[in-house]
Amino acid sequence: MTLKLFDTHTHFDVPDFDPDREQLAYTAKAVGVDHLVLIGFLQNRFQDLLRTHHFINDLENAPQSHLAPGLHPFYIEQHQAEHLYDLERLLKTEPCIAIGEIGLDTFLKQHKQAEIFQKQKDFFAAQLELAQQFDKPVLLHIRKSHAEVLQILKQQQFKQGGIAHAFGGGIEEAKAFIKLGFKLGITGQITNLNAKKLHQVVQYVGPEHLVLETDCPDMTPLCCQSSTEQRTRNTPANLPYVLQGLAKSLHMHKEELAEQLWQNTHQALHLTI
Repeated sequence: MTLKLFDTHTHFDVPDFDPDREQLAYTAKAVGVDHLVLIGFLQNRFQDLLRTHHFINDLENAPQSHLAPGLHPFYIEQHQAEHLYDLERLLKTEPCIAIGEIGLDTFLKQHKQAEIFQKQKDFFAAQLELAQQFDKPVLLHIRKSHAEVLQILKQQQFKQGGIAHAFGGGIEEAKAFIKLGFKLGITGQITNLNAKKLHQVVQYVGPEHLVLETDCPDMTPLCCQSSTEQRTRNTPANLPYVLQGLAKSLHMHKEELAEQLWQNTHQALHLTI
């Protein structure tokens, strides 16, 4: 029996997949990936995002694609005010499921500079306003900035919820995001037994607050990495390995967990089952 899975975070539109996207879509569907979300990060990628979305949905025996355009905090230097208008136009003209990935990122030293970090906050707040206006959940990118992201969500009284993508915080942060109506996105990182903090978080919050994602082409599950390459490309077809790693961490049967995650995802993305 093939389980029904939902990949809540992919960059399946990027050039890494240009040579074999169609074949990979069929492979993903064959292993149970029924749906996937295409995530935005730069305004100049919006057209490719849209093109890939329509391409996948025109295929038979491929996952159903959903759009989540947004302006990613890591690329803050490239974002301009008018890009927010382009995002708004996309929300008006296309059936977008969410806005993403948006948030804050202070991983790089330059992004900690007051002026640049303020620009990240401004773009995050503006995109949360769009999410409120269009009643869309958001897909959060949070790196070394959990407290600041939570603060802005509370300031804006954000009620649409969504997913804290590739969750990397601790138990207290996990509780805070769940309280605000968010699910936690679990990647191939869960297949790493040394990711002790992540295992503690998922075991503490339990299966009802989690969703699956590949974050392809990144975050390749350990079992799918090959030592011959510098970086092994991740694909939506690897999602069952994420499920497997999570089931192992939670001491659950895959079938039971998959059913719970399917419900969680529909809830997080405001979809009817």
